[in-house]
Amino acid sequence: MKRSIILINPYLSEDAELYQPRRIAEELVQLGVSAHIRRNAWQVRLDGLPAEELSAAYDFCVYLDKDRYVPRMLEARGMRLFDRAEAVELCDDKMLTHIALAGAVPMPKTIPAPLCYKQGADPAALPREAEAFLGYPVVVKECYGSLGQQVYLARDREELSALLRSLRMRPFLLQEMIGESAGKDVRAVCVGGEVVACMLRQSAGDFRSNIGLGGSGEPYPADGEIRALCKTVSERLGLDYCGVDLLLGKDGYLVCEVNSNAFFGGIEGVTKVNVAGAYADHMARTVYGRDGK
Repeated sequence: MKRSIILINPYLSEDAELYQPRRIAEELVQLGVSAHIRRNAWQVRLDGLPAEELSAAYDFCVYLDKDRYVPRMLEARGMRLFDRAEAVELCDDKMLTHIALAGAVPMPKTIPAPLCYKQGADPAALPREAEAFLGYPVVVKECYGSLGQQVYLARDREELSALLRSLRMRPFLLQEMIGESAGKDVRAVCVGGEVVACMLRQSAGDFRSNIGLGGSGEPYPADGEIRALCKTVSERLGLDYCGVDLLLGKDGYLVCEVNSNAFFGGIEGVTKVNVAGAYADHMARTVYGRDGK
């Protein structure tokens, strides 16, 4: 019998958040693979024993969380994860994503902020050279964040100084603002390094285009440039599945972010593409061979 487990964050509760594991489970079952949805909670991590039991009970794991410890435990016991632990870690930290892709794909100018470990300390002032390098307005992003919610915009040195103070105890980065792409970007969903769905996201009142923040989406053609960029991103980061966010620069597309477990409910609704089916088929072929057996 072919069996899989889908691990999700233990705190998910909204229908929009649970849509993804349910759809993947449905598509796996259609392929003859049982799919058990389980929360990545305390039972999975007791002395490592449940990890050993899980690896023996299931052929593979669909990992839909960002916890970096449990996937390492599972892989150490021989379980195949989609996506792999290292890929999840690289995508979860936006600065590590940038470093891994540097030189391979075009990206906005980006620098990491100095880390601060002392409560109450004044943040290091941004040197004038860095201001000239990035320009204003400048995008400020916490290295760990989802759904566009830890992303800010500083229009001048005063606003940036306030953000530096408020974020000084957290890892974050500063990124060049691509004015041509303000309030819009392209989201491409990739499976096995190939683009399976693509949409243009736009916001009428925010520099961020996330649909969860009020943006809207429409189908967008994935041309050769988009496909080549997404293939390079997937291969460089070791991803089986991902969402790649592309900014529309004056000289072409720029890779902005990569999400290893990007929600696909919105893009399925916009494009009518069965993303869950494509991902399930990729996993079955990878684990069981080309005929899925």
